[in-house]
Amino acid sequence: MANLSQPSKFVLSGFSSFGELQALLFGPFLMLYLLAFMGNTIIIVMVIADTHLHTPMYFFLGNFSLLEILVTMTAVPRMLSDLLVPHKVITFTGCMVQFSFYFSLGSTSFLILTDMALDRFVAICHPLRYGTLMSRAVCVQLAGAAWSAPFLAMVPTVLSRVHLDYCHGNVINHFFCDSAPLLQLSCSDTRLLEFWDFLMALAFVLSSFLVTLISYGYIVTTVLPIPSASSRRKTFSTCGSHLTLVFIGYSSTIFLYVRPGKAHSVQVRKVVALVTSVLTPFLNPFILTFRNETVKTVLQGQMQRLKGLCKAQ
Repeated sequence: MANLSQPSKFVLSGFSSFGELQALLFGPFLMLYLLAFMGNTIIIVMVIADTHLHTPMYFFLGNFSLLEILVTMTAVPRMLSDLLVPHKVITFTGCMVQFSFYFSLGSTSFLILTDMALDRFVAICHPLRYGTLMSRAVCVQLAGAAWSAPFLAMVPTVLSRVHLDYCHGNVINHFFCDSAPLLQLSCSDTRLLEFWDFLMALAFVLSSFLVTLISYGYIVTTVLPIPSASSRRKTFSTCGSHLTLVFIGYSSTIFLYVRPGKAHSVQVRKVVALVTSVLTPFLNPFILTFRNETVKTVLQGQMQRLKGLCKAQ
């Protein structure tokens, strides 16, 4: 038997349990991926092109949509191609790169959601100081920290996995290089790594979730005393789409990753990862447009402008 302590490649089992039926998954998954890509791209273009959206809230929203595109690109195209081929091989280096970018970008998206919550907190609770507290420089610094911190934290995480001994084979029972399936292939003592993963989840997921909850706690206590019901509804409506994103994003990730050790079965991890990688990025653009009056107004204006150009031609 070959020495697999440092394998040159891994085999992704993906959806091999479906046999020949897995090819039937290609069409629906490809459609969801393309729609998610187009929807988030439209939001990015709107934020850049329309001056009405040149505000901190939509600056962070554009960052979030970009992250949704990048996160799906790290795992979904590979998954789609593997549905059509019998041998689902990925190099060791490719696996480490995919692992690094998937979790770095995913962590960044949670920090951006927290930045959006802080923006709403300042806008509603400290409106007179909003221009100063959420200046362009501050927004760039917040976004820069959200992008850089997870990538820096992933350096020791990836290096630790590079130096593991993988003597339990090289078949990863997943459709991408997830953390737990990788650790299951190692014959090294991974308890310290599992605890480190748990600390990273606390740092980037639970802590950002806590800041978001505290921000909305202050928002609620500020808005409820407003005597006008219509004013309260209008204020809360600016937070509706963001709260929906927070619920969808955090619920699945906390369930899956914010637990020490290999707590869930492989099939459960596959299903939840599929939801976060394919379904959630597909739904987010609809949530952002249907529950945000400003975005709907901008979209309607752009559609009317396009109709006018078509008639002129």
